[in-house]
Amino acid sequence: MQNVSEAAAYTLQFINQTQKSIFLTGKAGTGKTTLLREIIATTHKNTVVVAPTGIAALNAGGVTIHSMFQLPFSAFIPSYDVNPQFTDTVKFENKETLRRHFKMNNLKRNVIKNMELLIIDEVSMLRADLLDAIDFMMQTVRRNSKAFGGVQVLFIGDLLQLPPVIRDEEWRTLRNYYKGKFFFHSHVIQQYPPLYIELSKIYRQTDDDFISVLNNLRNNQISSQDVQFLNQYVKPDFDLKNNPGYITLTTHNAKADSINEQSINDLAGNEYTYQPFIVSDFPEKIFPVEENLKLKVGAQVMFVKNDLSFEKRYFNGKMGIIKSLSPEEIFVHFPEENKTIEVEKYEWKNIRYKVNELTKEIEEEVLGTFAHYPLKLAWAITVHKSQGLTFDKAALDVSQVFLPGQAYVALSRLRSLNGLILLSQMQMNGISNDQDVMDYALNKATDDTLKKSLHFETKKFIHNYLINSFNWADLAQEWRNHRFSYNENAVASEKSKHAIWAQKRLEAIDMLIDPAQKFINQLNKIFNKETVDLFFVKERVEAAYDYFFNPMDKLVTDLLMKMAEIQKFKKVKEYYEELAILEDLQTKAVLRLMKAKLLIEIVVSGETICKEKLSSSAIKNFKINKLDKIREDYKMTSTDIFKDDEPVVRYTSAKIDKINPKTNKKTTVEETYDLWIQKHSVKDIARLRTLTVQTVETHLIKLIQAKKIEISDVLPYDKILALKEAFQSYQEESLNGLKEKYGEEFTWVELKMFKASIN
Repeated sequence: MQNVSEAAAYTLQFINQTQKSIFLTGKAGTGKTTLLREIIATTHKNTVVVAPTGIAALNAGGVTIHSMFQLPFSAFIPSYDVNPQFTDTVKFENKETLRRHFKMNNLKRNVIKNMELLIIDEVSMLRADLLDAIDFMMQTVRRNSKAFGGVQVLFIGDLLQLPPVIRDEEWRTLRNYYKGKFFFHSHVIQQYPPLYIELSKIYRQTDDDFISVLNNLRNNQISSQDVQFLNQYVKPDFDLKNNPGYITLTTHNAKADSINEQSINDLAGNEYTYQPFIVSDFPEKIFPVEENLKLKVGAQVMFVKNDLSFEKRYFNGKMGIIKSLSPEEIFVHFPEENKTIEVEKYEWKNIRYKVNELTKEIEEEVLGTFAHYPLKLAWAITVHKSQGLTFDKAALDVSQVFLPGQAYVALSRLRSLNGLILLSQMQMNGISNDQDVMDYALNKATDDTLKKSLHFETKKFIHNYLINSFNWADLAQEWRNHRFSYNENAVASEKSKHAIWAQKRLEAIDMLIDPAQKFINQLNKIFNKETVDLFFVKERVEAAYDYFFNPMDKLVTDLLMKMAEIQKFKKVKEYYEELAILEDLQTKAVLRLMKAKLLIEIVVSGETICKEKLSSSAIKNFKINKLDKIREDYKMTSTDIFKDDEPVVRYTSAKIDKINPKTNKKTTVEETYDLWIQKHSVKDIARLRTLTVQTVETHLIKLIQAKKIEISDVLPYDKILALKEAFQSYQEESLNGLKEKYGEEFTWVELKMFKASIN
């Protein structure tokens, strides 16, 4: 990340080289979202991103809290012995009822068990009782009594923006258990407070006077001089119709909707309605923009996403005017830059998390996609919906501010005072921020605290990572449980015939436990010293790796071979699945051993611990290489066991493909390009990527324009010749004229592809 602030750099280090939980905050415009994307892209940890609402989760690239942790939509009493309460209007769960009602499929359970980093975005909206429910569920699923089941948590948000919502009838009960409603009032945070890091460098505003007023407003220190200063910008009779480019910020949805509807109705000309491409599972409640986008030429619009292309032609909140419309085209003009662009559809993904059965890494699985123009009418917007947006010009209707922080949020959307209009005078009442939040802000870590804590927590992280990589007591117990599950007297049971095999493998793991514990004791002794000799640690870890790796690795091979062997028998599914659970644990232990060796090498070399460094081809392809070898071995000895296309793993749904080391996340167009060069058809790409054919065709247009593919790879020669002739004297920006002239001879996609090829 370029121009990384000191606070952002500390955050990245704490995430990648410690287990310390962090609260990351910062004023509006300090780059919290940018840093979130950087963390997700670079961390080596198995990461899950959640947020309190569907829209917030979609914007963060994650899932909702309730769906991830299978929590009911009810208040939570953090106790076992209090009876749950249910009325027509309010519901309460306690620990006992939550556990009893708890139904989680194996996919989610597996994700929680493999999770190493939980990121909670928009934490200002997170209720204290909901966070305690998350903590309880994670401890329960992971069978670990540490906070959040031993998972590191990164809380991100600005507590002076949207607060949690707790109804009065809920609070009458919850106030007996909580001092307040914010996430930091939860029992788990009171007991295990995260490190408080604040991003302070403001990227949105540069005007010192404006920044000073915003800071005072934020900190409940707004003075009469500040109000007087702001009231210079009051223009109650400001004519918005004759001053295009201004968006009205108001506090109520109905008012914003009314302004937008009236403004578009006042425009002459035809109204066009655009609809999204929706594939598979994308619930209406998380639609990021209006399903039916209604536009007219002259409409004032704003973009609701950043341009992902290299040109960066627009940003989240950038305003423009509709210049021309046709059924398949939208052109937006930016008056101040005297520039016009054609708007392309943006793709939003509804995801869930799953654990890759081969690499044991947490991955995203796309459940559905929503492709639509990233635009909305922009004569007015609520303060609530303006969070995260940046405006050059805004008219603020803050006469009815009704929540602490709303005036701050509204004003902080602006880049500078040059674009500010106040439609009424600022009032002192109704704009103060919550005192609990102000008091919690006193916990912000100083630079000295961050420096000392990073040193201590890094040492602790390396120590714990290494000893946990050699601690196989629980794994040995699983082998023990498995061995004693055999009933050797059950003559008819296929499983009983393999009891001696299980006994020998148990003996093999048992032989490793004592020397592993001695090595752990040695590590504890080394790390208990004030100064740790990391070169000596590296030497000892490498020696231990050489001693333990082969027998641990052989147990994985033995398990996979046994699973392959028993597949030819009937009525072995249950036995096979028992072996699969054991194989999962054994494989994870070996992969962790390989990563431990890499980790100490990275630390000693002074390099940054990150995703790219803490991985290798051997780690990524560990299991698939074993499966390939087992297949080849069996083909040499027992050709009847496998057909050429039959996987070694019969009872799981894992797709056995070669796994390549992860690189930085590719753009959606790059992902389509990768499949295109593998000779997949447009329909195949759409199916494989959970996209519509139209969306894939849009990607091909971009790839033609970028000269990555030739138009002749997509369209037949005679069609290209006909298009060349049609375009010969055509000079218009829009393709609508050509489409009207040639009708069905050319599709919109063919016209756009040819235009892209000649630009």
